[in-house]
Amino acid sequence: MTEQFPFRRTARVAAATAVALASLGLTFPAQAVSEISTANGVRSIALHGSDPARRALSARPTEPFSMLGVTWDDPRAQLGGTAQVRTRSSVTGVWSGWRELDLDVRTPELGPDSGTAGVRAGTQPLWTGPSDGVQVRVTGQHGAPSKLPGGLRVELVNPAVAGAPATAASSAVANTAPQPAVIPRSGWSADESLVKDPATYTTDTKVVFAHHTAGTNDYTCDKSPDIIRAIFLYHVQSQGWNDIGYHFLVDKCGTVFEGRAGGIDKPVLGAQTYGFNTNTAGIAVLGNYNDALSTPSVRGAVAAVAAWKLGLYGYDAAGTVALTAAADNGKYTKGQKVTLNRISGHRDGYPTECPGNNLYADLPAIRTLASAEQATQP
Repeated sequence: MTEQFPFRRTARVAAATAVALASLGLTFPAQAVSEISTANGVRSIALHGSDPARRALSARPTEPFSMLGVTWDDPRAQLGGTAQVRTRSSVTGVWSGWRELDLDVRTPELGPDSGTAGVRAGTQPLWTGPSDGVQVRVTGQHGAPSKLPGGLRVELVNPAVAGAPATAASSAVANTAPQPAVIPRSGWSADESLVKDPATYTTDTKVVFAHHTAGTNDYTCDKSPDIIRAIFLYHVQSQGWNDIGYHFLVDKCGTVFEGRAGGIDKPVLGAQTYGFNTNTAGIAVLGNYNDALSTPSVRGAVAAVAAWKLGLYGYDAAGTVALTAAADNGKYTKGQKVTLNRISGHRDGYPTECPGNNLYADLPAIRTLASAEQATQP
């Protein structure tokens, strides 16, 4: 659904925000915003600058959004340097301090012959909460000879659509561990019209990768559907993916949500661990687990999903398996054999801090929980 914003309301927002910025010694530039598009809850605004190592967007009022990220044209390019943002709360009118976006770039696997039309690289999205103003600055790595990638823009995501009842999905497939309750895609109001192609299936699920979504832990669990919907819109609208990258998402209260479409009991090809997307599944915990500690509810939810998903194919959740890297990903080379735990962290397959030091340290305990859950079944 395309958002409509009457001119008078936008003018009032601009005037009020200009006063707030003036009190901080900030002013709006005279030039108009270089907007690329506004569609389906996502507004894209180009970043500019005469210095090839710097791009920025001056502080300005915007239509409402609750999540943002920065994307660029080449899906294989690395940003380097830093991407920082400030946002204005639409509730309090207060501007945040500068926050640095996570440069853990995630894109679908792209081989030399892969089509890349419409696919964009991007930072991890940041949940800001209700906001109506933004300022951005992107700076290349100090001393680096190369310039920033082309087509830099900030993506403002507004997930405010009608909610649907949160009901558990069901599965008729027997396995060695019970299926946990899973909120289906309708429970977070996925706009299925934005998913252009049907799901692609692999043969089975040999490894479950644990992720965190980074960003912030400052959310209440009643906002989890909004956060997931915003991640979906960022992946699909801003980065040109076919669907959300993760198969499952878990909030800090331990609620499990269905991610990528195609059937939670099916081996759907995801876009969550570059180089190892085939025959694997991804579970992303909402929040930054470099900062936060996981709870028993989170650990139990991740273990329950992994035990069930691996059990569908008869795999011991405490075991290991050898996989072959499907791409050069900065950690492994294409064709390299890698031994992974059946429940691994994203960093085990890709050069990243994900799923955060704290959640990564919990993985041995999660494997034990998952294996025990499988063992209790007849």
